[in-house]
Amino acid sequence: MANITRMQLLRGDIQGKKIPFRPPWAMPEESFVEYCTRCDKCIDACFDELIVKGQGGFPQMDFTQGGCDFCEDCLAVCETNALIKIIDNSDNNTPDNQKIAYLPPWHIKASIDLTQCLSMNATICRSCGESCEDEVIKFDLKLGGIAEPILDSEHCTGCGSCFSVCPVRVIQLIKET
Repeated sequence: MANITRMQLLRGDIQGKKIPFRPPWAMPEESFVEYCTRCDKCIDACFDELIVKGQGGFPQMDFTQGGCDFCEDCLAVCETNALIKIIDNSDNNTPDNQKIAYLPPWHIKASIDLTQCLSMNATICRSCGESCEDEVIKFDLKLGGIAEPILDSEHCTGCGSCFSVCPVRVIQLIKET
């Protein structure tokens, strides 16, 4: 059985799979709900209005409005450290004069259902590729004029820009474990 929070238990999520997307640099869910005071400062700080009040008053991401640019405004206003940048100690061989590396803001990646994608069904659509600032979605031209979207999930930041612009919602954002 997975570790679940009291909130997940009360919602009937006994397998712990329905965890909402929290703001960037959120602590793991169990710690996040313990440290977050639901002060709404991160919600107010989000210029793009992507952080909204979720279940129980806890902040969560709403990618239907756009993608996160990781501006760190929410991080700057969090006084309880429910949102915190953690130094990546995996490379212990770096000289002292190098830039400090941090863990990524979250472990969210995009995925595309190619069976329902407009581009794969002979309709010109490249909305996801055009909105991806990191250019991790490219299109490979196939016979018959079909352009297949190719997603480089290794370099995907999970910002959600592609999700918000997809007219048929074939892009999903998935938490990696």
